[in-house]
Amino acid sequence: MLTFDGHNDLLLNLWLNHRDAPVDAFYNGIAQGHLDFPRMQQGGFFGGLFAIFVPPQAYIAQIAPHLADAPYQPLEIMRQQLGILRLIAEEPQGRARLCRSAADIAACRADGVLALVAHIEGADALDAEGEQLQAFYDAGVRSIGPFWNLPNRFGTGVTGSFPGSPDSGPGLTEAGKALIKQANALNMLIDVSHMNEKAFWQTAELSASPLVATHSNAHALCAQPRNLTDAQLAAIRDSGGMVGINFGNAFLRADGKRDGDTPLSDIIRHYERLSAIMGEDCVGLGSDFDGISTPEALKDVTGLPRLFAAFRDAGYDQDRLEKLASRNWQRLLQKIWQA
Repeated sequence: MLTFDGHNDLLLNLWLNHRDAPVDAFYNGIAQGHLDFPRMQQGGFFGGLFAIFVPPQAYIAQIAPHLADAPYQPLEIMRQQLGILRLIAEEPQGRARLCRSAADIAACRADGVLALVAHIEGADALDAEGEQLQAFYDAGVRSIGPFWNLPNRFGTGVTGSFPGSPDSGPGLTEAGKALIKQANALNMLIDVSHMNEKAFWQTAELSASPLVATHSNAHALCAQPRNLTDAQLAAIRDSGGMVGINFGNAFLRADGKRDGDTPLSDIIRHYERLSAIMGEDCVGLGSDFDGISTPEALKDVTGLPRLFAAFRDAGYDQDRLEKLASRNWQRLLQKIWQA
């Protein structure tokens, strides 16, 4: 089963831990984390949205102390992570390509080449005038989530501890509303996964594009503030959008814990809730690999065949699983990008 994934943090892992030789690390194998080229091939992972994410300075100091004294320049960090993705795509053996259209993704699948889509997670470093978003678009970025967990000039991301509501603060600023309109004009995917409820509903009103949550789950089953309420899921359905299921233990479990003994049936449980509200054409995968703790039964990208085996054991047929694995994402991206 070939899969296309709505969200991962591979670039952050490479930037933090392998910045001297990120391409070698990616293609030869990475000891830590969930993703690298050999494991992607083993797991049937043929493409996805790769996040360009600038972590808070305190997080960098904690996770990568060797970088603690380096200048904290968020815009430059974004450029460096996009540069890593481009280097992976430009590797001489031609095993990956940077995709700017749905046709590019389809060609990668047909050719057995890894499909790389560049996605901005958190627009904190971008200017309010839109020049930098335009520059990233011109460089190949086709997807943006305006927020992570912290406020920026465009509004406030969803925050709060478990159990909690997604209604966690003010919504979009005027600059945020302009960002939504600019992303629409560029036919970029707009990710609502880290929006608080006010920003979500403002985006639903402002945006002409389908609503997409690239890596979120059902709030009714796991009351993390970042999971989606039934009303939000219905709005995503009505817009023609979709949700990618997050594999993080904390977003799956009814108790909100990060413990790895989470059964694969919890992923199926969220799929059933999402598809019951939105329909089987509106749900895909949004693993959040390299950004979360995963169920031990899944472990990393090599566990995808085990996940689909669990879905088959639960009674799901091949056609429905192919929609979940990749077809829904490919259809949606064609609709948003119009190419």
